[in-house]
Amino acid sequence: MLLVPIIVIILVLIDRKPIDEKTATVDLLLTGVSKYAESTDILISNEFDKVIITSITNTETISSVSTDTDIEPMTETVSATTSEQTTAKTELLPEQTPATIAEEIEITYINGIIIVNKTYALPPSYNPGGLTKEVESAFNEMKKTAEEQGLNLYISSGYRSYERQKTIFNNNVNTYGRSHAETFSARPGHSEHQTGLAFDLNTINDSFADTAEGKWVAENAHLFGFVVRYPKGKEAITGYKYEPWHLRYLGVPLATELYESSLTLEEYFGIDSVYDRQ
Repeated sequence: MLLVPIIVIILVLIDRKPIDEKTATVDLLLTGVSKYAESTDILISNEFDKVIITSITNTETISSVSTDTDIEPMTETVSATTSEQTTAKTELLPEQTPATIAEEIEITYINGIIIVNKTYALPPSYNPGGLTKEVESAFNEMKKTAEEQGLNLYISSGYRSYERQKTIFNNNVNTYGRSHAETFSARPGHSEHQTGLAFDLNTINDSFADTAEGKWVAENAHLFGFVVRYPKGKEAITGYKYEPWHLRYLGVPLATELYESSLTLEEYFGIDSVYDRQ
């Protein structure tokens, strides 16, 4: 708006000049005004574009950072998007939950006994490095005693890491379907093999129960601190089918108590074995 009065004053001054100078001066003035207008328009346009670009850049940067860290809003613009950033962060949690929860799982002990089943899990990082020395010693003693009676016991599957169990479980799911696979295969983190306190003997199939070794193990494993962890008729309680080959070390006193009472670990401690989500 200030430009118009200035032009009027200049024109009045020009009117006092000779005609030739008037024309030249007016042309120069109009050219200057035109360039000024163009320059101003470009400047404003450029500046406006810069604001928009800067605003978009800031918004993207804030959005990216806010989903990973807690940052105090520094401007009203940031503050206005805070609720949207929080919502976006909340929506991402379900995708991050499995890994996060897995590392935050606390190992469950009852009366000094580590509990692992469909309800109670181990974190991926839990790794005793193999079967514990106590388990190996107890097994060697049981194996030696069995050999004295002409029986041959050997471990077909001992310690398994979280990752190894994950591979086994996924293969079983792909082969048999999830529902059936979960009757005999544990999800990663839910396998007793990861504790270093459990193993599978000889032939890993139902026929083991009818062998001389299988019958002997069923009647004598507790004398060495072991129990047949998933007995027949207790599938709804343990969450797994009958596995005469799967032994869990509990120590002689508790193993004997379970054997004599015909109770599973779940029944003895009054706990369940059910996955909390599908």
